[in-house]
Amino acid sequence: MSNSPLTHFDAAGQAHMVDVGAKAETARLARATGRIRMQPATFELIQSGSAKKGDVLGVARIAAIQAAKRTADLIPLCHPIALTRVAADFTLDEATSSVTCTVTAETFGRTGVEMEALTACATGLLTIYDMVKAVDRGMVIEEVRLLEKAGGKSGHWQAG
Repeated sequence: MSNSPLTHFDAAGQAHMVDVGAKAETARLARATGRIRMQPATFELIQSGSAKKGDVLGVARIAAIQAAKRTADLIPLCHPIALTRVAADFTLDEATSSVTCTVTAETFGRTGVEMEALTACATGLLTIYDMVKAVDRGMVIEEVRLLEKAGGKSGHWQAG
C-alpha cells in the first residue's frame, strides 16, 4: 500500500474512488467563497435588478444549489452525497464592483462536502457571468477557495 496522502490513488498509482464504507457517519459542513469582478455599469445592472435576463442573483443562487447536488456527476471521483442543506449567499461590493458568493453545504454522512461547496460557489459565479456577459465579457472570477470544513476524522479546519 502506498504511503501517499493522496487518497484517490491506489498502491499502483491508479485513480480510484476512495472506500468510505468503514468511516463513521458524522455531521459534516463546508463553506466556500469566491468573487466576480466587473465593470461598474455591469455591477449596477445586477444591483438594480435590471439585467435583461432577469434576477441575476436569484438565478445564480438556484444554479449554485443545483451544482452542489450534481457535484458527483461533474467531479469523477466524488461520492454522491445526500445533502441536508445548501445555502448560497451573495454580497455586493460597490467599491470594487464585485459580487462575492459564499456557499455552505451540509450533510450527515461518511465523507465531506468540500467539493460540493466549491462546485456550487464556482457555478454561482459562472451563472452571474453568463447572465451579464452580453454587456461585460471582461469579468474576472477569482479567489474560489474553501473557508471551512467540519466533521469526520480530520475534525474542524478553517482558512487562515
